[in-house]
Amino acid sequence: MFGLFSKDEKKIQELIDSRQFDELPTEVIDEIAGEIILTTESVLSGYDVVERLEIITAECVFGMNMFRDWFAGIRDIFGGRSSASQKVLRDARRVCLTELRREALLAGANAVIAVDLDYNEISGEGKSMLFLVATGTACRVEAN
Repeated sequence: MFGLFSKDEKKIQELIDSRQFDELPTEVIDEIAGEIILTTESVLSGYDVVERLEIITAECVFGMNMFRDWFAGIRDIFGGRSSASQKVLRDARRVCLTELRREALLAGANAVIAVDLDYNEISGEGKSMLFLVATGTACRVEAN
């Protein structure tokens, strides 16, 4: 099933069996954590929260290269959308939510409620980085 990835299938299965999710590639996390519910809602319709486990976070930092920054500056002057910046934001969100799912797996959750995404920029000395933090409450839920 996971033979497509850099680690062999047997090693990946050993990591899953021993719950060492922090060692798994992102693609594998996407595969096994796809059933984890992520929602910004504090109450999940159709489900009962059986147990609130803990607050979990995922932090991601992405570099914005100088050409992207330069073209974004041009867009600021003339107007229009910056597809390069939008792509970085979209990629950052996807990676950070995958990391949040990884944290939910480690906590033993099947859902994360009240998910919040906070974006910030760190810049200086000609460098620019996008910082994204995803937080939420890891829970075990059951359909009602």
